[in-house]
Amino acid sequence: MRKLKLIWDFRGPDALKIAEHHEIHLKDFIHLEKLELNTTGFESITDAHAIAFMVVPEDIMKPIRDALKPHRGQIYME
Repeated sequence: MRKLKLIWDFRGPDALKIAEHHEIHLKDFIHLEKLELNTTGFESITDAHAIAFMVVPEDIMKPIRDALKPHRGQIYME
């Protein structure tokens, strides 16, 4: 099963702190929806750009995408 990385972009001087906080909300969503997902995270891209992400199987991506509205997505390679 192919996995997709849903990505939320944050920009500005507080981008990393915001991305780190957004990951908490992603984990809360996983818990509330009782999803068997365990790959979330955040990364600094530059000093003014960071991302939060969640990895989901392709077959359940659409309802998660529609509920959480990520900015973009890509195929996840482990």
